[in-house]
Amino acid sequence: MAATRPLPPSFQNPNFPPAPKSPDPSSAAFHIKASTFRKKKQNSSNIIRCEIKSFGHNLTIEPDSPVHVFRDASEPQLSMASDSAVKKAKKVCLFYCAETKALAENVAAQSDSIELRSINWRKFDDGFPNIFIPNAHGIRGQHVAFLASFSSPSVIFEQLSVIYALPKLFISSFTLVLPFFPTGTSERMEDEGDVATAFTLARALSNIPISMGGPTSLVIYDIHALQERFYFGDNILPCFESGIPLLKNRLQQLPDSDNISIAFPDDGAWKRFHKQLHHFPTIVCAKVREGDQRIVRIKEGDPRGRHVVIVDDLVQSGGTLIECQKVLAAHGAAKISAYVTHGIFPNRSWERFQSDYGGHPEHGLTYFWITDSCPVTVKDVKNNPPFEVLSLAGSIATTLQM
Repeated sequence: MAATRPLPPSFQNPNFPPAPKSPDPSSAAFHIKASTFRKKKQNSSNIIRCEIKSFGHNLTIEPDSPVHVFRDASEPQLSMASDSAVKKAKKVCLFYCAETKALAENVAAQSDSIELRSINWRKFDDGFPNIFIPNAHGIRGQHVAFLASFSSPSVIFEQLSVIYALPKLFISSFTLVLPFFPTGTSERMEDEGDVATAFTLARALSNIPISMGGPTSLVIYDIHALQERFYFGDNILPCFESGIPLLKNRLQQLPDSDNISIAFPDDGAWKRFHKQLHHFPTIVCAKVREGDQRIVRIKEGDPRGRHVVIVDDLVQSGGTLIECQKVLAAHGAAKISAYVTHGIFPNRSWERFQSDYGGHPEHGLTYFWITDSCPVTVKDVKNNPPFEVLSLAGSIATTLQM
C-alpha cells in the first residue's frame, strides 16, 4: 500500500519503528482494530497484517501489491433488515356496532395496538338513523377498522352509513371486518327473474369510498361460495379467512383426538374444507332422491367406532345436520359432534340440537362448535350444551395488523 495510517500507541510493536507518515486516503473509511508485524529476511518487505472494521464487517488486508481483501468467515452477515429498526405494531382504531360490542372488546384485549372507539347509534322519531361519530378529528391519519354484523336487513342501512362515512374522515386506511357475509347462499340464478342478492351486497360494499391509503380492505370468514370473491369490484380488497384453524386447535385438545373423523354433509362442504382437514379420515354424505323424498346417505368413508365431527360453513334450521347425524349413528359412530363457522339458527332453531349425555349419538351431539360471527346466536346458546363458542377475536386482531 502506498499510504499507511499510524497505529494507536496501544497497538504499536516496540520492536519495529513506526511507519512513515503519509496523508490519509480519502477512501479509507474504516477503523484499525489490531495489527501484527512479521519481519522476513533482509531485503524482503515487511508484511503488515491488520484487521479493519468497515460497515459492520471484519476484513483483513495484506499491503503487498496487489492488495488482497479477506473477509472474516466467522463474522455473521448482516442484512439490511437487521440494520433497520424493529417494525412497530400498527395502531388501529376499532369501531363497532351494538351487536359486535362484546367481540370488539375481545379483539382489543388481544393487542395493545388496537384501540376501541364508540359510535352514538341513535334514531329519529320516524325510525331513521341519527348517528354521531365522537372525536372525528382524532382519527385523522389513523388506521381505522369497523366490526360489522349484518344480522338482518334492518341494521344494514345504518351500518353502511357509518362504513361510507369513515373513509372520508382523512384516515390513513380503512378495514371492514364482516365475519359473516349474510347473502352468500343467494349467489346464483336458477330461474329467470331470480335475484342474486350476494352480488347486490358485494356491489354495495365495492362502492365504499377510498381512504387516503387506498381501497378498503374487507375481511370475511368462510364465505359460502368461493367464486363470490369475483362479485366485488376493484375499489375493495376482499380478504377471505377461515374458522377451521380454531376447530383444529380444539380437536387437538380432546382426549380422543386420535380417533377423530371428519364428515361432510354434502359435496359442497367437502370441496370447501377437505384441503384444510386432509390429515383426518373423511366421510362424505350426499342427498339422494327416493321417490318424493331426499334422504342422506353415506357416499364414502366408515364412521364405525369413530368420534365423527360434521363440518359445514353455516347452519340455518339444522335439518341437514340432523339427518346426517342419524345416518352416521346408524352406521356405528361412537360419538358425533358438529362444527359450523356461522350459526345463524333463525327462529331459535338451535333448540333442536340436544346434548348426548348417555352415549347415544343418534339422540344428541357431544359438541356443537360455532364461532362468534353471529353475535345474536352467541347470546342465545351461551351455557347451553352441547354448544361451545370458538372466538374469532384472536384471528381478527392478527388480520388487523396486516
